[in-house]
Amino acid sequence: MKGSEIREKFLEYFKEKGHAIVPSSSLVPDDPSVLLTTAGMQQFKRYYTGELDAKHDFGAKSTASVQKCFRTSDIDEVGDDSHLTFFEMLGNFSFGGYFKREAIEYAYEFITGEKWMNLKIDYVTVFDPKEVPEGDWRKNVPRDDESKEIWESLGVKNIKSEGVDVFWGPTGSEGPCGPTTEIYIKNSEGKAVEIWNIVFNEFYCDSSKKLTKLKTPGIDTGMGLERLATVSQKVPTIFDTDLFSPIINVMPDGVPTITKRVLADHIRGIAFLISDGVLPSNKEAGYVLRKMMRRSIFHVNKYSADFRMLFEVFLNTYKHFYPELNKDLVISEFENEKARFEKALMMGEREIEKLKTIDTSTAFKIVSSYGVPYELLKEIAGEKAEGVNREDFEVVFEHHREVSKAGIEKKFGGHGLILDTGELKAGSEEELKKVLRLHTATHLLHESLRRVLGNSVEQRGSDITSERTRFDFTFPRKLTPDELSKVEDMANDAVRKDLVVSFKEMAKSEAERTGALHFFREKYPENVKVYYIAPKGKGIEEAFSKEFCGGPHVTHTGEIGKIKISKEEAVSAGVRRIRATVL
Repeated sequence: MKGSEIREKFLEYFKEKGHAIVPSSSLVPDDPSVLLTTAGMQQFKRYYTGELDAKHDFGAKSTASVQKCFRTSDIDEVGDDSHLTFFEMLGNFSFGGYFKREAIEYAYEFITGEKWMNLKIDYVTVFDPKEVPEGDWRKNVPRDDESKEIWESLGVKNIKSEGVDVFWGPTGSEGPCGPTTEIYIKNSEGKAVEIWNIVFNEFYCDSSKKLTKLKTPGIDTGMGLERLATVSQKVPTIFDTDLFSPIINVMPDGVPTITKRVLADHIRGIAFLISDGVLPSNKEAGYVLRKMMRRSIFHVNKYSADFRMLFEVFLNTYKHFYPELNKDLVISEFENEKARFEKALMMGEREIEKLKTIDTSTAFKIVSSYGVPYELLKEIAGEKAEGVNREDFEVVFEHHREVSKAGIEKKFGGHGLILDTGELKAGSEEELKKVLRLHTATHLLHESLRRVLGNSVEQRGSDITSERTRFDFTFPRKLTPDELSKVEDMANDAVRKDLVVSFKEMAKSEAERTGALHFFREKYPENVKVYYIAPKGKGIEEAFSKEFCGGPHVTHTGEIGKIKISKEEAVSAGVRRIRATVL
């Protein structure tokens, strides 16, 4: 069964079982506790805690999705038989709709049913705390005898207890968690592969690792599409499946197997990250992207591979299910980074040529000064750097980071950023002024989008730095140049009118009656602050824009200057993103 067929089968099965099918969320999450989306349950975290109501938002207490995921912890392991950065997670979720018995029965039927995957389960695992170390926060969770009995009633006899490995911790620093049961199936070489993890979310784990029972227990499952394809297609590794073979088969002769796998993985990850709005940089997700791009560029150059063809082959395999993949943007950003990296690499190689030997501190200097990744430095320098190892390099790197952090704190009087609300970030008074202009501009853009495109436009998140605003909103297609021009002109017209920016604190119900915009899935306190932008002397009823917001803002729109939309792009299915600056 092809990978595309498996996706369709999975969603078809759970739709038949009464699940609402929910599109994948972006790889760039709303959750500030994680860098990138690492699991299918991340977009549903607040449904487990009761903050949001799945029945209200999806029309059902249970959902299913094919989620784009990215795990940075595996980036240095890519090249073996099983590790990936980007992967697709098939998941079914329940928020008080069903629990252990139904979750296990659904999994069993989908895996073994002739109409579905028609595969044989080798063995399953269930939670037993006996192997959990004393003092561990999971030690007092009872043994999962119920899951064992359910599996036995279905005829599965090979059941193992794997201790702490089958208890799913929270995504991020805190969140829902609970014991799990895992399903293993043998691949073509007879090796048992874990393909499905079913989590029974019974507890909430806070940042101090204290567990409390959830009022409504839930189900969170995750099954890697790539692994399921491996056992379904009866091949030895994920890279032998039809999800990877097209791109691997067009690589030049002579490219080592490990390098082929690294390139195939990185090409996928790069395309999805860029299409979801990540751009190469020196921090956070942008740093991960740049690392992958530069490693790929090194191998592309070394083996004279046609990177445009690699991206095109990949995109042809995936674009039918992920229409947000943006070929022109991906190739353009790769070309730009390639030019930057080749220049830096040439300078780094010249520096390496001058040296007789390279110690750890010198290696760090080259990496930080020229942007040559650690792995490539080791490869280029050869014997000159044989005394440098990853562990010592990380020690120097961590020391440098602490020194830099201390310098920032000293620069800003020991307080780091002088503004960090999560959405707004500024490190100096000058940056603060720019951020306030951009924040108010974002409100104007939001209202302008709704007036030009219709009231179905709904905010899905924003991020504002001293350089730009990034605003996500619901809309099913790419905006036309005329629509973008109208949005920009309308926002700038509000700037030219020098409208007054005010706020009013009121009961949430009263604020909603005013028509103030807000996140409809957000849980707000009983009293909220509404910022409204209106002509001088006019109240909230006659405002151009009004939103639930904590501030801060400029005092009147004339302070903003000119708003310039720099980019409009897809984030995920049904969600668009605009980036804008103020001049």
